Parts: sequence; C-alpha cells; structure tokens
Amino acid sequence: MKRLAAICLSLFIPMSVFTQVIWENHRSEVYPYLYRMAQKGLIEFHDMIQPLSRAYIGERLMQLDSTRAKLSKTEKSELDFYLQEFRPAQLLNNQLGIATKDQHKRLRGLFYSGKDIQLYADPMASVMRVNGLGQSFTQTSNGLQFWGQAGKFGFQFYYRDYTETGTGLDSFRSESPETNIIRLFSNNPRKQNFSEVRAHISYAWKNGSISIGKDQLISGYGENGRIILSDKAPSYPFIRFDYQPMKWLRFHYANAWLNSNIIDSSATYGTGNPVSTGTRIQYIPKYLATHAIIFTPKKGIDLSIGESIVYSDNMDLGFLIPINFFKIYDNNRSNYDIRAGSNGQFFFQASGRNILKNTHFYTTFFIDEIRVSSIFDKQKRRNQLGYTLGASITDIGLPYLTLGAEYTRVNPFVYGNLVPAQVYTQHGASLGDWMGNNFDRLILFAKYTPIPRLRTYLRFQQIQKGGAGTVLQQYEAEPQPPFLFDFQKKRTDLFVQVGYEWLNNLYFNANYLWLNEERQNGQKLTGSRFSLGVSYGLR
Repeated sequence: MKRLAAICLSLFIPMSVFTQVIWENHRSEVYPYLYRMAQKGLIEFHDMIQPLSRAYIGERLMQLDSTRAKLSKTEKSELDFYLQEFRPAQLLNNQLGIATKDQHKRLRGLFYSGKDIQLYADPMASVMRVNGLGQSFTQTSNGLQFWGQAGKFGFQFYYRDYTETGTGLDSFRSESPETNIIRLFSNNPRKQNFSEVRAHISYAWKNGSISIGKDQLISGYGENGRIILSDKAPSYPFIRFDYQPMKWLRFHYANAWLNSNIIDSSATYGTGNPVSTGTRIQYIPKYLATHAIIFTPKKGIDLSIGESIVYSDNMDLGFLIPINFFKIYDNNRSNYDIRAGSNGQFFFQASGRNILKNTHFYTTFFIDEIRVSSIFDKQKRRNQLGYTLGASITDIGLPYLTLGAEYTRVNPFVYGNLVPAQVYTQHGASLGDWMGNNFDRLILFAKYTPIPRLRTYLRFQQIQKGGAGTVLQQYEAEPQPPFLFDFQKKRTDLFVQVGYEWLNNLYFNANYLWLNEERQNGQKLTGSRFSLGVSYGLR
C-alpha cells in the first residue's frame, strides 16, 4: 500500500512543482546518501555534474520511498529525514509561517505558499575552533538563505559572512582542499573577514533548464580533490544550460566569468582626484566555457566526454554556442598562432555502479595538451594530462560500511599556459585539483554510519609533489621534464571525521588530522590538528 500511495502521490502533485530548478549545495549530506543508494542499485543517480536540483533529488528520494521494503532500518530513517527537506510541496493558497514547521514537518525560518509563488528562508550561523599544525583560531559566521519559485522561474540566494581570529589563518587553506577566500583588507594579521555569495535565477521545461547564477561547478568524482572542476576556487558567475533529449543522453554547458587577478594597464586610467592614488584599475577579463555529453548505455553506467577552454581579453560569441567545437574554433579564430589562442582541455569520465554487487568504479582523464603522433616518443612527447582511478564497495562486513581506494596523478604543466590570464584558475586558485600539477595521490578510505545521520570517515592519504616548472620548460623543453621533477615533498596523513546532522540543516562536526611531511630541503613537519564545530546551514 505504501508503494501504491507513493506512486499515486507522484502522479497528482503538479508538474510545475517538479520542474522548477533550485540547485542544492553540493556539500549537502543527501548527496552521499543517494550516491550509496545508487551504488546498491536501488536507484539511478546521475551526479557527474553538480550541483543537482532539489527537484531531481526529491524525485530520487520518492523513487526510494516506493521501494522502501528493500531498505535497512537506518536507511529508512534517513530517507524519512531527507524527505522532510526534499519531498515535493503542493502549492497552497496564501499560507505563511514564521519560525514554524512547514507541511512536511520541517522547521523553517519562514515559508510562504501562494497560487503562483513559493518562498522558503532560513537563517545561518556557525562556530568552529581549529588547533594544531601552527594554527589556532576560531571561525564564526552568520547569514541568510532563501529560495523558491515564481511562476515558471526558480530563484535562490545564499549569503554568509565569516570572521576568523587567531594564528595560522593563511596556512589553513594554502595546501588543502579548503575553498580559497577573497579576504577583506585588514591591518590585523590575527583577524580576517570574508564572505560568500551564491545566487541563481533559473527556468526549466520538461527535459531541460537554463540558469544564470553565481556558484561553483563540480565535475566528476574524487575523495579529496577533483581534476576537472572542484570547489577549491571561490564561486563565480556563469550561465548554465542542461538538456536531456533522450533518457540515455544528457548535455551540459556553462560559460563562466572568472577573475584573472591581473591588472589591465591599458584599461587603467586616472580619476582626477587624489583618493586611492587617483587611479581606476581594471582586471583583464577572463572566461571559462565548458560542455559535456553524458551517455547512459545501461543502468548504473555513465560515460562522459567533454571539453573546456579558458579564454581572455574579450567575450567571444563562438564560446557562447553550446554545441560549438571550442578547440577547433579557437584554432581558426587565432590563425593557428599560439600567441593569439586560448587554453583548451579535453576530458573523459566513466562511472559504473552496482555492475558488481554494491560497487562503484570510476575514472577521469583530463588532457591539457598531448601530441598523439609522439605519445610514446620519450624525446618529443608532451603528455600533459591527469587521471583518477577509484573504486569502492559498500555493505561489506557490516551494513552501511563502505571501503574504497583511489589513485590520482597529474603530470607536469597541466592547467598552465603561456598567457597568465589563461591559467586554469579563478582568483588565483585552481579550478581543478587543489594540488595543482606534477603530483600523485593515493587514498584508502572507510565510511560508516552506525546510527541514522551519524557519519564517520577514515582516510589514509599519501602524496608526492614536484615543482611547477617554468613556461619555457613547458613549451620548449625536449624532452619534457620527467614526472615529479624538482621534487618538493612527500606527505602522509591520516584523517578522521565524525559528523552528525541532528535536525535538518543543523550539523555537528569533529575532525582530526595527523600529518607527516618530508620536504626537499630535509625539513620535516610532523603533527596533528583538531577542529570542532557546529553549524546551522551548510558552509
């Protein structure tokens, strides 16, 4: 009867509720939950490009609800918890609630439902303490987020203001996957302030959507880094287009406006007054265009091929055509002169879930530059590429226990370019893997949920890192410098994390990191770091 009720509910809820696109923060705990359900073959979950829409997540949860007899007690409890947040809501007539529960018993700061509009709003706040490895600081934050739909449009806004006080503020993010910040000017080295703004306006139809927003685009899989698009760089504005013409075929396109951090001297001019040296500065415009086709030849298998290009100086209409071949177009418009061209990349991804019972196998290849004709010629080859290979198995030995392994290698000079404004960065931070290039990383990990919403994570990681090299080495050296040339360091660390989402959007987190690092100059760094935090609303 429960299955029949869920099916009937999905038929009678207005389709307009399902189709409006509100993008869900990629750090939400619902992602790993659905990831694991897909790994067990209970649903199809296409998460190669993130963030995903709340409507899509709601549909996957409703699908699970229709087959809940196959779920364990813990999985059912978590499903009910997430349905409070993502179950499709029916449009009501002029219902307003402030600091009360909505129709799904989810506590809201504010919600309103009318004939043609829905609005939800929540405050956000957090406090975190970090100690160890030369860092001793407290981070606090406050903010607001709201989202909803108006007619055929979806809208959302997220603002959070952070303050950090203490020591070791810079080193906390310099060599870690922590998202870089755009810091406000301060004369106090023990205090810094920064903020994060994300916003979208979206329009959706039966099998597609278009969105204008400011956020981070995430591509592919990775336990501690992604080599195509990650969340290391601060968020950026973009136009996003997603289209699914057939059940087994999806298309994704985005054009992003990046910050080059390079002053355009030709566009700099005097303001005629002495304030701030009397100069108006402008930065060299920088953009990223990317698109990908994702095939699903069989349930559980996703194959993706795509390309991206970082271009600068001026907006180019050719890169606003979603189905254009960016690399060929760029070669033609630059007359095949490298000095006039852009920084292009190709990538390929494959994901297989439950092909073997309860497993997930995935791989990513990222090609910055390659000479196909001399790929095996040690003197002339330019194999500037990176790849990730990973696998995991869940419910092994214990219910809700997942074990996995992953290896990533990024060759020298990947992400680089002879034009500084076309390096694969945003505000100076890598758009791809936080380690940059010329490194490899081996990860062994375990994930376990002993009770609903209590997530434990154990990760062993070993990293080798070489130098960045020079532009002259990248473009003219024959043979190319070998992998891990100019060796910088070898790092081994053990990371333990415990997180609990007590109520919807109320998180408690504790992290422990033990680190041992051997550097090129013979110096060693050994120590541990502990952090403890509570947050209402995702960071």
